[in-house]
Amino acid sequence: MTPGWRPVRLAWALFGAVTLVAGGAGTYLALKQGGEAIAADTAVLRMHASPRELPDVRFVDGKGQPKAISDFRGRTVLLNVWATWCPPCREEMPSLDRLQKSLGGPAFEVVALSIDAGGAPVVERFYKEMGIASLAIYVDPGMRAASLLATPGVPTTLLIDREGRELGRHAGPAQWDSPEALRLISSYMGR
Repeated sequence: MTPGWRPVRLAWALFGAVTLVAGGAGTYLALKQGGEAIAADTAVLRMHASPRELPDVRFVDGKGQPKAISDFRGRTVLLNVWATWCPPCREEMPSLDRLQKSLGGPAFEVVALSIDAGGAPVVERFYKEMGIASLAIYVDPGMRAASLLATPGVPTTLLIDREGRELGRHAGPAQWDSPEALRLISSYMGR
């Protein structure tokens, strides 16, 4: 088991007892009897002990205008690196849209950064198909952001403070408008 993590409860499922293992910000991993790891649906973000500097990742908005992470300084940002062809990404996008609708404004923004090679038209079609109305379109068709941010895959989500530093991250899909996620993100807004 990773140092600093602790078992927090037992649950019963079809395969028997499950121990959920948690760190400082939520549940990350479930262990079946015998120690085999399975995914847990309740993950939010794994927070870092201290903020980490980020490169000033560059991308374009839905109109092709250049953007960078530094353009969002002064706001807390949830940066989600995703793609329309990624099933887990497709699964979590409605919750990111609801999060933006709920908390979005001068203090917070969800930046859903697509790495689709087809650019903004592909994302626009996806948003229309999925009923995504609150998220702006941001695209990195060259996929440089994924490399610069050392993402292990898509989706990967980073919580970024008002100074442009990474506070924590999550690899894989999550329910971003869950009460746990809303509490955690709200607690970091304005810090």
